[in-house]
Amino acid sequence: MKCRLIAAGTRLPTWIDEGFRDYQQRMRKPLALELREIPVAARRGGENPRAAIAREGEQMLAAIEAGDYVVALEVTGNALSTEKFAEWLARRLQDGRNLALLIGGPDGLALDCLRRADFRWSLSPLTLPHALARVVVAEQLYRATSLLAGHPYHRA
Repeated sequence: MKCRLIAAGTRLPTWIDEGFRDYQQRMRKPLALELREIPVAARRGGENPRAAIAREGEQMLAAIEAGDYVVALEVTGNALSTEKFAEWLARRLQDGRNLALLIGGPDGLALDCLRRADFRWSLSPLTLPHALARVVVAEQLYRATSLLAGHPYHRA
């Protein structure tokens, strides 16, 4: 099964790329993790910030494939413990639909992305930098698949 992380932001610090790649390389089965970066939309002079966010959203929505189960990373979304997240992921693996996880830029996700989402997931009530969120998501996906496989990585 494919899991595509569609994230706003390019040219991020090396430690972000390395952290994401570390977890990405650990995950082969049952979930292949891919990254699709969307450039953060530049704000045009005097433009409402929502217009730039909407442009990012259009690119994110274009990166979603037909039939994907879409997850919006949103601070006001559903907060899940590691065990509950693993249970949620097990259900996604059983239904067989590919996953598309959306991480917005510094100003958040476009409303159209939130509307398209099948699920809204909160990593924390804290506001995380959008770059750091991609590493946290990758680690939690790895942790959940390890838990489901009975691997000792997860020690709760």
